[in-house]
Amino acid sequence: MNLKSNVRSLFSWFLLDKFEGLIIICLAILLLSSCGNVKDAAYFREIESANFINEYEDYEPLIKPNDLLSIAVSSINPEAAELFNVANTNSSQSSTISGTTARVSGYLVDLDGYIRFPILGKIQAAGISKNELRDEITAQLANRKLLLEPIVEIRYLNFKVSVLGEVKNPSVLTIPDEKISLFEALGLAGDITVYGNRNNVSIIREEGHGVKKLSRVDLTTNEIFASPFYYLRPNDIVYVEANKAKVASASQSRLWIPVILSTISLAIITISVF
Repeated sequence: MNLKSNVRSLFSWFLLDKFEGLIIICLAILLLSSCGNVKDAAYFREIESANFINEYEDYEPLIKPNDLLSIAVSSINPEAAELFNVANTNSSQSSTISGTTARVSGYLVDLDGYIRFPILGKIQAAGISKNELRDEITAQLANRKLLLEPIVEIRYLNFKVSVLGEVKNPSVLTIPDEKISLFEALGLAGDITVYGNRNNVSIIREEGHGVKKLSRVDLTTNEIFASPFYYLRPNDIVYVEANKAKVASASQSRLWIPVILSTISLAIITISVF
């Protein structure tokens, strides 16, 4: 009886020893397959000290249908100007940079490109800039003698960009100051993870009349600083794809996890039987 127990113990030790060795080998394979190049996680690795000029920095986007605008009117007669500030009643819900949700009200540009302004009626807004719309409203208020020395301020209430893919916090960002660079947007989204491909970031941009354009930028070269995509525009979508290390890691995990689980099950069954 003791001999049988000793044989069983020896056989069990032999299986456990081989089993532990197999687990160590499998884990080593998984770790090695997930290793990536440190350089792949760095920005500007191909850039030396230099000065860059971006000719698109002062670009002003054109108003489009479904834009939500804040239009504030003031003059030397505050009571008279108040009449033109009561119609900001169209509202929508928006996510702010901090992640909170806020309800904003303003003038909605309809599908035909018009806003409906108090007393002035329908005004064409789509296809022109904020400054052009401001000048148009100011001129009408002054020419029709509705206000003395009117001052009109217009802001976007729906200036937002989306950052998706291999970033820490994929999100839709509402930009209150109406200007944001690609790197600022990535920073607000928690930055690109170590698995993100910095050489091939996709940006989807609305070009007007339902046309969307997909372009790719490389964040490791100096070309990004002169790119029209360095500064983002309203409704831009930034997508960071996974790099080869993440794809390889996922593939190896799917391959080896069933093998490891099967080996563990077989070892447990064998030990139980003997």
